[in-house]
Amino acid sequence: MAMTPTHDVAIAGLGAMGSAAAYHLASRGLRVVGFDRYAPPHDLGSSHGDSRIIRHAYAEGTAYVEIVQRADELWRELETESGSSLLLRTGGVMIGARESNLVAGAIRSAVDHRLEYEILPADELRRRYPVFRPDESMVGVVDPYAGLLCPEACVSAHLELARRHGASLHFDEPVQSWSANAHGVTVVTPAGRYSVDRLILATGAWMPEMLPDAGLPLTVERQVQFWYLPSANSDDFLPARCPIYIWSDQADELHYGTPDLGHGVKVARMHGGMTTSPDAIRRGVDGRDERPVREFLDRYIPDARGALLSSKVCMFTNTPDEHFLIDFHPDYENVIIASPCSGHGFKFASAIGEILADLATRGESRFDLTMFGLARFS
Repeated sequence: MAMTPTHDVAIAGLGAMGSAAAYHLASRGLRVVGFDRYAPPHDLGSSHGDSRIIRHAYAEGTAYVEIVQRADELWRELETESGSSLLLRTGGVMIGARESNLVAGAIRSAVDHRLEYEILPADELRRRYPVFRPDESMVGVVDPYAGLLCPEACVSAHLELARRHGASLHFDEPVQSWSANAHGVTVVTPAGRYSVDRLILATGAWMPEMLPDAGLPLTVERQVQFWYLPSANSDDFLPARCPIYIWSDQADELHYGTPDLGHGVKVARMHGGMTTSPDAIRRGVDGRDERPVREFLDRYIPDARGALLSSKVCMFTNTPDEHFLIDFHPDYENVIIASPCSGHGFKFASAIGEILADLATRGESRFDLTMFGLARFS
């Protein structure tokens, strides 16, 4: 005999995407139950590290621009409703060879969507941002709408407002298994069984174990973030003077960084980490992790190469093409797979939460999600 559903939607994982989905669904009056194996915001997944970059001239593809513009609006609305400060507009610059994927892609998105931007040659980059030392062959694409988000505060705001709107949030209670049919979904946790109409899987690096038979080509990558004490000109690293940046070096490898928010200059390499799993990941950090970041700073931002203040390990859940994954389960229309984001998804979380709420309630989104679908892996 089938169980009577006790909730409209269950959400597995309450990090960036799950917390936003819980808020949007609960604010629409749906009965929401959410589960997380820890107590978010926490530092054991992918939604931590004091800052996450947001930018509009999106090098990864022009299709992202309208979504990030909506996300920007929703972050501001979340600030108003929660009373929290979440988004700091610093401006941003993408630096590299003009033909690099980073620079060419940012220009393409800016042109296609008529965004405000500038292209600065190396000498102008050095004049405007004295801490940067680009090669003469490099240029910078300035995105005045770029800035940074505080991921822990964003997740907290989404969860607190979801709870205020009636969501039932279960921390330290992981989803162990689920099963679905045309009549609903059963979710099993250490605390019991829950019957719901629909399920959203937003478990990030734990997605492979949530979908063991789906054959999804997902890999979990270990990433390390570093914070340094500037060795000189520390005032030039403050948000009023220093933008967020992404830098493509001569080997087309990417590094990124943010201004000093009071606890050092944040710098990290984008990708290049070892393949791992949430259970096997090495949480300790050593010189092997730091060496490529130090080499990057030595060459391009020498004033930032002071003492290492802190470091944190996080995880990217990558697709082969590094685009997101947002789609219905191939066998169950009442199960939604929510966005392994390949390391560049946090800025979109507010909008992805809205997208997931639309998919769960209407079966469609205002955005074209074709490039994020499962069909591309067939």
